Amino acid sequence: MPARCGSSGPAATNRQRDHVEQPTDAFRKGLPMICTEPQFSIFLINKPGVLAAITSALAKERINITALSMMDSVELGVLRIVCDDPARVRKLLNKTHDHWTEAKVLLMEMDNRPGVFARAARKLAEAHVSIAYAYTTGGSEGRTRAVFKVADMKKAFKVLSELGATKKRTAKSTRKTRTGQKGRSK
Repeated sequence: MPARCGSSGPAATNRQRDHVEQPTDAFRKGLPMICTEPQFSIFLINKPGVLAAITSALAKERINITALSMMDSVELGVLRIVCDDPARVRKLLNKTHDHWTEAKVLLMEMDNRPGVFARAARKLAEAHVSIAYAYTTGGSEGRTRAVFKVADMKKAFKVLSELGATKKRTAKSTRKTRTGQKGRSK
C-alpha cells in the first residue's frame, strides 16, 4: 500500500515543516508528490453555522485542514476533510458527531497550471481506474493539491507516480508561433 504523506509530504504540519530546510527534490523538480491520507466525510444538517462549528472545533484543537470539500443536498451536507492529525480528528468526531466515515484517498501535489489535473484524470482513465470523486485545494509555491477517491489505490498510486505532468516550463524556452516567428513560452 502506498505510504501516508507523513512529515515530509503535502500534509505535514507547520511545526514539522519548520524542521525541513529544503523542499524535497521532487518538489524542486516540479514532479508530482503523491501519498495516501485518511479523509473524513462528516454528514451535517444543512443550516447556518454548522460548518463554522466543525471547523472552529478543529481549530480549537489546533488541527490543520489540508483539504476540504463541501457538497449539499436539500437536507444534508457532506463535508470531506483531510487534516494533519487524523488520530485527533477521529477523537474529536467520536465526541461531537454521530454520522461520519473515514476512507483512504490519494493526495497529489502538482503544478497549478492548465491541463495538469486533466492529464492525471486521463492517465487514470487509460489505466481503467475508476474515480469515485476528486477535488482540488490550495497548495504552496505555485502548486495545488488534488484529492482522488479511487477504486484501486495501488494501481492509481503507480499510475500517478509515473506521471510527468508537472514538469516546470522555463521562461527561456521558445516555441514557433503560427506565423513562424519565435516567441517566448507563457
